[in-house]
Amino acid sequence: MPNTSAHLTSRVAVCSWSLQPTSPQDLIIKLQATGVRRVQLALDPLRESPAVWESTQSMFQSTGIAIVSGMFGCVGEDYSTLDTIRATGGIAPDVTWPQNWQNIQATVALAKSLGLKLVTFHAGFLPHDDQDTNFVKLKQRLSEVAELFGAHGIALGLETGQETAAALRAFLEKLDHPNLGVNFDPANMLLYDKGNPIDALRTLGPWIRQVHIKDARRTKVPGTWGEEVVAGTGEVNWPAFFTTLHQVGFKCDLCIEREAGSQRVADIGAARAMVETIPS
Repeated sequence: MPNTSAHLTSRVAVCSWSLQPTSPQDLIIKLQATGVRRVQLALDPLRESPAVWESTQSMFQSTGIAIVSGMFGCVGEDYSTLDTIRATGGIAPDVTWPQNWQNIQATVALAKSLGLKLVTFHAGFLPHDDQDTNFVKLKQRLSEVAELFGAHGIALGLETGQETAAALRAFLEKLDHPNLGVNFDPANMLLYDKGNPIDALRTLGPWIRQVHIKDARRTKVPGTWGEEVVAGTGEVNWPAFFTTLHQVGFKCDLCIEREAGSQRVADIGAARAMVETIPS
């Protein structure tokens, strides 16, 4: 593997929601504590609480913080178990689609105002059979969402994990939408027990628009969640991961995500240090 550590470090960002901020000021303080001045920004707080978050962009500019991408969630999602998120995740459920579509339209306008070029989200579980009515429905909805973002010059990235890499690739090939790519999260492959992250990286290489630096251990009880852990302490083979990233030609951002634990700043710092020590 070529000596890319310095270059990798320059592409590191932090997922804002990992720091559980209560305001732009709080987010800035926590970002500064991590030593990273680049962020993937959760857009839902800005949409839902503009009075609190409307100064985010100007405050970032004055403190030298760059927004590398955005993220939004969908209403009604229940991550309690694998079964509940399968039933409630993303834009698949009919009961939440009208509200999600309304929110997505507002999110596109917000992302455009921030000058973003990439926004990511969990679309929900993708049906494997193209004759499935849910496949047709989700394909249509994803096309509409991708078109909406694309009309404003913003790429859309799907989170990995809910299905195998092969199933996601097959769906993307059938959808064949130039504005739709992947936000690759190696930990999610383990958390959802959907295959080897390195093999998945090779399978999805042409579609990857951004990567999450997150680690996990696979479940020992099939049908239950795996365990998210500090990056570098789980089952992701990070040297092989970065070697494979180089092989598939990935040159975009690496966003540290931490969604468990009570020491988020310290854990993000550990993830950053791990990236800095990737062997050449």
